Amino acid sequence: MKLSRVCAVMGLFILPAGCAVLPVAVVVGAGGGVAYTVTNIAYKTTNHAIEDVERAAHLALEKMEIKEVERSPAGDDVRIKAQTEKLKILIDLEEITPRATRIKVDARKGEVLKDKAAAVEIIEQIESILK
Repeated sequence: MKLSRVCAVMGLFILPAGCAVLPVAVVVGAGGGVAYTVTNIAYKTTNHAIEDVERAAHLALEKMEIKEVERSPAGDDVRIKAQTEKLKILIDLEEITPRATRIKVDARKGEVLKDKAAAVEIIEQIESILK
């Protein structure tokens, strides 16, 4: 209890006066190095070409019995829309370099609630297929 008070007081002095406090952009999740944005979108960068990652994403969704609804290219990037009875899923694949791809997964229950566990599992299945 004493330590938490000390940390709270130190935090007041560390923050610059007059500056807006911005939310922390990333929180590391429980799944093997998968991180989250403030809006609870799971993401991870992998050392594979975007074509290989996309192929693995399709296989992962098939393996998990998640129905793909749409695939839309955006320049070098790809968006895959999928859904289950309970979730709407967006998978964004962003080419960082020819050998590095960022995977972002947003699994939603309705308009507000997110399913982090499903998002993490999709990323982990993609990585498993890539190995």
